Amino acid sequence: MATRRIVSSDKTILEKDGQTEEKSNISPAVPKHVIFKLLGFTFAMIVFPIGSYFVTVNTVFKGNSSYAGALAALLANVVLIAYVIVAMNEDESERNSTGKPESKKDR
Repeated sequence: MATRRIVSSDKTILEKDGQTEEKSNISPAVPKHVIFKLLGFTFAMIVFPIGSYFVTVNTVFKGNSSYAGALAALLANVVLIAYVIVAMNEDESERNSTGKPESKKDR
C-alpha cells in the first residue's frame, strides 16, 4: 500500500486554518461599458436588417424582395464593420492610456 508522507514544508489543514487568506478580486472580467456596447450592436444587428427589409420591401422596392434582402444584408455588414471599428478604437485607447509611449515593438 502506498501512503503519502507529509514533508516538513507542506502544511496540514489545521495549520492552514489559522491563516487568513487574501481577499479575492470579485471585479468583473469584462467592464460594463464593453458589455453595453456589445448589447447595443447585437440589438442593431437584429433590428436594422430585419426592419429595413420589411420597411423597404413594399414601399421602396415595390414588392421586390431580392432588393430588400440585399439592402438588409448590406446593413448587417455595415453594423458588423462599425462594431469592428469601435472595438479597434477602444483597444487603441486602452493601450495609449497606460502612459507609455509606443515603441516599434508595440506596433
